[in-house]
Amino acid sequence: MSMSHVDMKEAIMNGETSLGIEFGSTRIKAVLINKQFETIASGSYEWENLLKDGFWTYDQADIITGMQTAYREMKQEVERQYGITLQTVGSIGFSAMMHGYVALDKQGELLVPFRTWRNATTGVAAKELTELFQFNIPERWSIAHLYQAILNQESHVPQIASLTTLAGYIHWLLTGNQAVGIGDASGIFPIEESAHNYHPSMLAQFNELIADKGYAWKIEDLLPKVYRAGEQAGLLTEAGAQLLDTTQTLQAGIPFCPPEGDAGTGMVATNSVRKRTGNISVGTSVFAMIVLEKELSKVHPEIDIVTTPDGSPVGMVHANNCSSDINAWLGLFREFSEAMGYEADNAKLFSVMFNKALEADPDGGGLLSYGYYSGENITGIEKGRPLFVRSPESRFNLANFMRTHLFSAFGALKIGMDILTKNENVAIDSILAHGGLFKTPVVGQRIVAAAMNVPISVMATAGEGGAWGMALLASYMINKDEQESLDIFLEQKVFHDVVGEQVQPDATDVKGFEAFIERYQQGLAIEQAAVDHLLENGRN
Repeated sequence: MSMSHVDMKEAIMNGETSLGIEFGSTRIKAVLINKQFETIASGSYEWENLLKDGFWTYDQADIITGMQTAYREMKQEVERQYGITLQTVGSIGFSAMMHGYVALDKQGELLVPFRTWRNATTGVAAKELTELFQFNIPERWSIAHLYQAILNQESHVPQIASLTTLAGYIHWLLTGNQAVGIGDASGIFPIEESAHNYHPSMLAQFNELIADKGYAWKIEDLLPKVYRAGEQAGLLTEAGAQLLDTTQTLQAGIPFCPPEGDAGTGMVATNSVRKRTGNISVGTSVFAMIVLEKELSKVHPEIDIVTTPDGSPVGMVHANNCSSDINAWLGLFREFSEAMGYEADNAKLFSVMFNKALEADPDGGGLLSYGYYSGENITGIEKGRPLFVRSPESRFNLANFMRTHLFSAFGALKIGMDILTKNENVAIDSILAHGGLFKTPVVGQRIVAAAMNVPISVMATAGEGGAWGMALLASYMINKDEQESLDIFLEQKVFHDVVGEQVQPDATDVKGFEAFIERYQQGLAIEQAAVDHLLENGRN
């Protein structure tokens, strides 16, 4: 039940609150919650990555300014609503985009600007390490960035004293502790599940690989200490308090939970940390994260292995393309309706067109599309060439057209997911989906349920996002019962009365999607031909 204004004020005064701050790719957001997990106040800061000396980065000054701005806005909202100056909170946690490369010297200064997960500059390193470890090392991972810098003989490498992620870096600035949550750690270096730590034999293999370089450091000396959800990973220092709160009213000594990656906070915010559950995040790109019961039998380049914030292995399938092509086509239909003299508002346009897909032939009538605005790693297509193609026999109508585009949005993801479910026999009880595609009720859910052949839920709280998920992790650290696991805490305390709308897979839809995906895989040669022969601004 919701707290009264008076109770809320008292909770804030007594520090019965938790603060989560997340550094997302376009926004830094701060969310303060009470013990009932309701948002008390929030603040945010918009920022942009920039290409500097061939690397995607964010300006260091922006990292600090953004954090201070998000905190200040949240603090001002507390003052406006409750008439109190925020002096303490019960617990704090930071999260950020996973992976990437933050290399610091002995003084804690950045040796090179922060390199984000977007950099595709580590292909050679990722491939060599995958073969060495017999474990999939994606290009985004910190160890791939480090090894590529070694291969490129970058002058800063011998001076590295510590290597971390963006969340780990901010945590260190505020607590003085080189710490990282296990979920974020799993994007730095492979994790061994039983030990809840970096994989010891792989650490040894890496040291051996670079032994002839003669560096003064060993890889384990550089990496931050791994913590699991619920453990305390440091306290706010005097210097940290002054850095976070420029008005200097925040008191030092506040406990910090382990810093996490945005994948982990997404799992927490959607109650998807229990084994056999998962979540799908849909936007420009799409990724699915499935919590595994056991390790996979072999290496699959389409599947990244990361962990939940409490250390369970997670199979992550990430496809670069999802909703962009649908948005482009609906933009064309909007133009048409305006040319005909009808003003169509966006919500109505999407609702009408999406619902059309439910009237279609189960397989989309023999039509085919690839919404590839950029290359697609899962299908091995290197450049973006959105494509729509049909044969004279295809049933070309509006319903089939829309169904085909919705099916296609999940085509590459389906290929990756099939490796988990069909080749590796991974059992999935349910998946929670979130993203703009689900604003139109039922349609998106039915399509994804058909693609994945599992029940798909959409929850009202899914829009709360990663900063709220991070605040939940901070709250878990101070409010859990002694032996209470993270999944039980989320299920029984946070989400116990949150009702999700669940859609079961429809047998006809599932069969239709299977027929479509066969056509989709057959047609990849057509997409490849478009890459080879369709010139972009007169050049390939």
